[in-house]
Amino acid sequence: MDIKNNLLMICHECDALQDVSQIPEENIALCVCCGGRLFKNSKSAIEKPLALIIACVILFIVANSYPIMKLNIMGIERETTLTGSAIIFFEQGRPDLAMVVWFTSVLLPGFSIFALCYILISIYFKKCWRFTRSLLLWVSRLLPWGMMDVFLLAILVALVKLSSLADIVLGLGFIAFVALILCYAAAISSIEMHVLWDSLDKKSLGIRP
Repeated sequence: MDIKNNLLMICHECDALQDVSQIPEENIALCVCCGGRLFKNSKSAIEKPLALIIACVILFIVANSYPIMKLNIMGIERETTLTGSAIIFFEQGRPDLAMVVWFTSVLLPGFSIFALCYILISIYFKKCWRFTRSLLLWVSRLLPWGMMDVFLLAILVALVKLSSLADIVLGLGFIAFVALILCYAAAISSIEMHVLWDSLDKKSLGIRP
């Protein structure tokens, strides 16, 4: 086998090294040893996730700029944003919980979204922008730590408990946050990491795709 002319991939399930250079478009590559899914050779491997990530950027800005809810307790009104929720924990003497909430629901998802947007635009326009490879490496490592869906579940639990104590009005930030979680999940599921790495390797070597 001529390794120079073949695209090799290691299966994440059984660590088997195999040639995946002859996978037809719109077909899924399976491991020849364990049958595990390796990737899907999609025609829109860059365009689809790029469109979804751009939508995520817009929704992320809206979700963090507008209140997620407004509380009215005995005539006293208070609004809070995603970052404001973490600040509340900090004010109550729980800086550890505040940092966990802010890192997993704002900082890490925000970094992943904007970094992926930067990477995908670089690949789409066939550029080799600085720090693209480093950003992709960090995104690959940090993706499991983004827990916006867990934070949404916590918000829903809080809404149920507070519904009998206060009048609650969901804000534009909450709607954008829910839409962001759905759009982000669709974007991540449509990304094939090996396609991004292969595209960056071709750009760095000056190879035309």
